[in-house]
Amino acid sequence: MRHPLLSCVLVVPVFLAPRLSAQNPASSDQAQVVAAPMQRAEPPSATASFDDLVARGDELLGEKLYLDAVDYYRAAIAKKPNDASVHNRMGMAEMQLQRWKGSEKEFQLAIKADHGFADAYNNLGVDYYELKNYGKAIKMYETAIALRGNSASYYSNLGAAYFYRKDFEKAAAAYARALQIDPDIFEHDSRTGVAARLPSPEDRAHYDYVMAKLYAKAGANDRALVHLRRALEEGYKGIGDVYKDSEFAELRKDPRFTQLMADRPVAIPN
Repeated sequence: MRHPLLSCVLVVPVFLAPRLSAQNPASSDQAQVVAAPMQRAEPPSATASFDDLVARGDELLGEKLYLDAVDYYRAAIAKKPNDASVHNRMGMAEMQLQRWKGSEKEFQLAIKADHGFADAYNNLGVDYYELKNYGKAIKMYETAIALRGNSASYYSNLGAAYFYRKDFEKAAAAYARALQIDPDIFEHDSRTGVAARLPSPEDRAHYDYVMAKLYAKAGANDRALVHLRRALEEGYKGIGDVYKDSEFAELRKDPRFTQLMADRPVAIPN
């Protein structure tokens, strides 16, 4: 069984405010890079075993001491240079430091050491996604799915990449498969993932409408109504389709749907 830290989950599109430094509060409209945490752990011992180094690296990764985790994983790699799982762990630590080229290299080394390592392909896809190379990201996600087709996170990652490319039909299909595998996939709070950022208010509105359709089809009316309200608030231009799309057939019988559409929340300016 793979270690639970081995896979980066790319959260479905979430809309994040810019990350600001404490020295420059929310009055600024420019995002600023927050300095990486300083190293706090004791350096790895030259006599530590491979397993101990990996275990300590995992602890530090979980504690978000990424620079320290890198040191321990590097020491472990010195003892076993071709260990795929450690290269993958190293890549995740580099990713959390936003050192995308470093993480890309480590994920590639993990794949070279183990061509069947599905998580490493998925994680490399996350890396390419952050580098805005969505075509490569899609290829990596599809390879991960071919190796292990029962991972909801792989499909949600694939959907996010397709959505960013505005290929909404393929995005919806990938999201639908993710929901089939794990009905709660889009409710998870992934601390190891990287959030997608949709580029425009129109795309956000479209995304919420698509999610409303998926949840309505799955019979999750509460979640469908949440996304439908967001689509209304975001000014989705095709909202009239809610009366025609077959996915909403059962939801249209819900009194809350009738009330929501009667109230028609005013679109919130972006």
